[in-house]
Amino acid sequence: MDQISATPGVAGQPGGPEFGRMIEALRTVQAAITGAAPPPEVSAEVGAILETVAGALEPYLVGEDEQLSGHRDDLPGRGQPLLPPLWLDERDETHLRGRVTFDRFHLGGNGAAHGGAITVLFDEMLGRLANAGRNRARTKYLQVEYHRITPLDTELRVEAKIARVEGRKRFLTCALYDGEHLTADAEGLFVELLPGQP
Repeated sequence: MDQISATPGVAGQPGGPEFGRMIEALRTVQAAITGAAPPPEVSAEVGAILETVAGALEPYLVGEDEQLSGHRDDLPGRGQPLLPPLWLDERDETHLRGRVTFDRFHLGGNGAAHGGAITVLFDEMLGRLANAGRNRARTKYLQVEYHRITPLDTELRVEAKIARVEGRKRFLTCALYDGEHLTADAEGLFVELLPGQP
């Protein structure tokens, strides 16, 4: 099994380590906004700052194939801010193992991670594994079961495995653990794309 580098923002990557810092700052802002109850004047000030940030990036908007977000394997969650910050520690063509920490941005209620955030994590893990060293495949279905509360601000272990392959169909499983306790798991089916399918 290959060990994956956990060094964020490796020099020489497109956007450099500075892109990783920007994504981490965005995640911090998302968590802060989610957990805050600011007065109107602070909301107005922060809104103006965020509008300035968006304006600074606007001249650099590119097509999907050229964007850095979602393409930086050296960053947690591939530098895609929609994804929870996921670090892959081990991978081969049949198995992935990694670490993830949900924060206030991912809050569902009562201190637990939102079920949708967990589902996004599972789709990311299974999609990466389904496409590892193979022709592209897309999610056909993803069934998630929640077994206990998935806590925030706690490093969790996530594992994905190929269960079986039947022609174009790839059946996979994924599980999320808080220590030794299973918090949620999933079964997914990914189907290999036909030539010309997007």
